[in-house]
Amino acid sequence: MNKTVICPGSFDPVTLGHLDVITRASKMFGKVYVAVLVNSSKQPCFSIEERMELLNDAVRGLPNVEIVSFDGLLAPYCKELGVDAIVKGLRAVSDFEYEFQMAIANKKLNPDLETIFLTADSDSMYLSSSMVKEIGSMGGDISNFVPECVHDRIVERLKSR
Repeated sequence: MNKTVICPGSFDPVTLGHLDVITRASKMFGKVYVAVLVNSSKQPCFSIEERMELLNDAVRGLPNVEIVSFDGLLAPYCKELGVDAIVKGLRAVSDFEYEFQMAIANKKLNPDLETIFLTADSDSMYLSSSMVKEIGSMGGDISNFVPECVHDRIVERLKSR
């Protein structure tokens, strides 16, 4: 399919759940942007540049995936990039409520924009960046939660928090 989609998120840090959704989207669509967003309601552990670098390493084998970043509203940014749809991963019903509201708002801001929900893989339904940060900052093993290629960098940062 020759459609362009975007997978937005804070990715602070990237998890295996994020990578699963990105990989699945890359198999379904011609072009996938992964947009690292500035979220003013969260205090990031990693800078935008660091998150983009971690993501670039994690998606290295996916030639149709491009990592981008921006600060602002997603719907107009999608129009600027020529994006056909937003792809969001859902872990639980609580995710759906919030993401459904966002999908409606984005549709109002950009009527041509669709939102596609992908359910999380059963191995990562419970996984969040917040959980990874909490476990890692307390010295716990996060090797089952983050891509192997970025594991050591994430551990080093979380140890220094």
